[in-house]
Amino acid sequence: MGLWVLVVLAAAGLGTVLVGLLLSRRASRTLLDERLGLAGQAAPAQAEVATARKSPLGDALNRVLAKRGLGADLATQLARADLKITVGEFMAATIILVVLAGAVAFFLKRDILVTAGACLAGFLAPRFYVGMLRNRRLKAYNDQLADSINLMVNGIRAGYSILQAMEAVSRDMGPPISVEFRRVVQEVQLGLPVELALNNMLRRVPSADLDMLITAINVQREVGGNLAEVLDSISYTIRDRVRIQGDIHALTAYGRGAGNMLSAIPVILSIVIYLINPKFISLLFVHPCGWIMIGVAVLGIVVGYLVIRKIVNIDV
Repeated sequence: MGLWVLVVLAAAGLGTVLVGLLLSRRASRTLLDERLGLAGQAAPAQAEVATARKSPLGDALNRVLAKRGLGADLATQLARADLKITVGEFMAATIILVVLAGAVAFFLKRDILVTAGACLAGFLAPRFYVGMLRNRRLKAYNDQLADSINLMVNGIRAGYSILQAMEAVSRDMGPPISVEFRRVVQEVQLGLPVELALNNMLRRVPSADLDMLITAINVQREVGGNLAEVLDSISYTIRDRVRIQGDIHALTAYGRGAGNMLSAIPVILSIVIYLINPKFISLLFVHPCGWIMIGVAVLGIVVGYLVIRKIVNIDV
């Protein structure tokens, strides 16, 4: 048994290293280079380096997903999380995690239910991680947007063009908003229209406040007007919205915490009871009545969680 544990731990360590290498393979490449296809126009020496960096499993998955037209939504989520990996690389990392989690759980517990749960956790963990990065980045972006608009307003009043004002934001503000505005400036310098570059940023950062800013810029470019005053009003509106959202978030913290706890307690208790006395709770998985009870319980947990979230989520 000790030998099996050492083998499993060694395999887990090797798989972790492979996942780390897979996820960091494109760290030196910018998302702009990949979108514009500059890798295919690189010099021969650069092409040899790119070929040496290829991941066979990730590239194979990319070809399969491209042929079937799949992975577009996942690619968008990866861009919003600012993860510089392809859909195939993400799927390859997910497969490796599922196999490792299932192997470790099977050799440690020798139980099919524990193994299935570990495989499910390995499948969902990367998606939860991407969602966490996406939400964190979106929140940081929205928190910086009002100050960035004020910086653009000051630049426009000082005589800057809208592109120069965006370049000032990319130079003087911190990430993630500096990164996004720098991408817009680079895309325009490489020949993309301003409207398309701004829409690309909105695709990466799905923010209602950013949508309002882009709409104002596009309207001003079409019909003219005092853009500085319009942006100043938008900045004031965004500041008030952020302040009100912060107040609401603080007032509804108890309800959100209660909803999360009430949803997690049945699952945690079931896992604890199963680990303490598997025979006692295994009847739920082998008897038709137990299947019905599990279905009703899961349905009740999901409905209760969604109702609580609907109550405490207040749009401003």
